[in-house]
Amino acid sequence: MESTRIRVVITGRGVISPVGNDVQTFWDNLLHGYSGIERVTLFDPSPFPTQIAGEVKEWKPELWMDRKEARRMARCSQFAIAAARQAVDDAGLHEGNIDEGTGIFLGTGIGGFDQGYAGMMALHSERGWKSISPFHLPGALPNMPAYHIAVTFGIRGYLSTHASACATGTQAVIEAAEVIRRGWAHTIITGGTEAAINDVAFGGYCSMRGMSTRNDAPHQAIRPFDQERDGFLMGEGAAVFVLESLEHAQARGATIYGEVMGGAATSDAFHMAQPDPEGLGAVRAMQLAAKYSGVALEQIGYINPHGPGTPMGDAVEVKAMKQAFGEHIYQVPISSTKSMVGHAMGAAGALEGLATLLTLETQRIHPTLNCDNPDPEFGLDFVTAEARRAKVEYAMSSNFGLGGQNASMILRRWSRNGNGNGNGHE
Repeated sequence: MESTRIRVVITGRGVISPVGNDVQTFWDNLLHGYSGIERVTLFDPSPFPTQIAGEVKEWKPELWMDRKEARRMARCSQFAIAAARQAVDDAGLHEGNIDEGTGIFLGTGIGGFDQGYAGMMALHSERGWKSISPFHLPGALPNMPAYHIAVTFGIRGYLSTHASACATGTQAVIEAAEVIRRGWAHTIITGGTEAAINDVAFGGYCSMRGMSTRNDAPHQAIRPFDQERDGFLMGEGAAVFVLESLEHAQARGATIYGEVMGGAATSDAFHMAQPDPEGLGAVRAMQLAAKYSGVALEQIGYINPHGPGTPMGDAVEVKAMKQAFGEHIYQVPISSTKSMVGHAMGAAGALEGLATLLTLETQRIHPTLNCDNPDPEFGLDFVTAEARRAKVEYAMSSNFGLGGQNASMILRRWSRNGNGNGNGHE
């Protein structure tokens, strides 16, 4: 009996990142192992033990939006608009095919923190509250990036914002696909955006002793799964996708890049900042993602992991993957995007989801930069040194965040024959 489950496909992609502000540049640089980690320029990092991060380079918002409007919005909203413009153009959407069935489900970890921060600094200035801009408070709200996308394209359909710390980008895409499956929309603009590189965040993460301190060698600092890893580094940016029901995409003749099979989210219920040492929440996320997607874990041919490069985080994730996948995990190639772009918090899962999609499109796996000596206790197939060609039909992208948030998503390669019998399975 043929399944009636609505199939959801990806028809548009856009990105703003530390290694490129368009999809092709982003992917070329990942394949070549180029690092976007440099000394921080957004504030003076000199007082901090960590002074490096993955900033978006030479950012010029006026290339994507009105200069006056850009000054009134948070940096994360600027990123979101730029990535959304790319994705909408890529999908061939225009005023004629954007209707009430078109919606937005965007993710961000903390939204316009920079606007809120500016307002607080203004409050303590000589003029006090009179120095606070009327744009500071609304600009700080997490739903503003989604609002700005809605205004930019005149979208009046479903609108929502998701926040689940470092799992945000992954879970936003999962939930966006489910909105389409529920029949609430035929097209959803989704993904994640974040711009949280500031002195407050740096101070917080330095106090937590979570970031690498290899300031003299920024390109070699993030070392996921390497035995000399010493912490993550902050990143920023946005990745945005256009999702559509297969029926809607085919009816308008859209180019299809891949299929969102599904995913799952779970809770550790363990600790605010530390993962469950047994990785049980992560195990459930991966297993449930397979269950809800109708894809056996033995079919997964590539994993883009959370892989932040922290001593404990990487070890727990490896333990979880081994428990979830069993013996099959030793046959699955793994590579961490964070090794080159840093940890973009609420945008991390979206950036890594894009890298996963591009792996399926190109059948090439980008390397894990700086994984020169994989931890001998792990014993997995980490793609290191250079990109690898591979035959991948299904891929998984996972993210695990503060508050015990876990999310895993499964994507499928798209082929000209439409991938099988109409229900997502061969």
